[in-house]
Amino acid sequence: MFVGTLTFDLLLGDVHSLKEKRSIVRPIVAELQRKYSVCAAETGNQELHRRAEIGLAVVSGEAGYVTEILDSCERLVAGRPEVQLLSARRRFHNSDDD
Repeated sequence: MFVGTLTFDLLLGDVHSLKEKRSIVRPIVAELQRKYSVCAAETGNQELHRRAEIGLAVVSGEAGYVTEILDSCERLVAGRPEVQLLSARRRFHNSDDD
């Protein structure tokens, strides 16, 4: 079993409230979940208006599939015009790691 995690650090555009921030972050999280069947959530910077951290995880029996899904998720987020992707951090684990 292979597990891949991906954490995005995002800079949001012209956002002045946490409500506006949620209106940008929630659709991104929902699209990641719907399109790629990953577990995704806002995982950090909840108190900041213009910054967001989104984390996601995917599990598969094949390492190549995990990499493919993480690549697709990163392209989706990087292509969103309302956010600027500052960084994307990946981690891979397999059942042999202990």
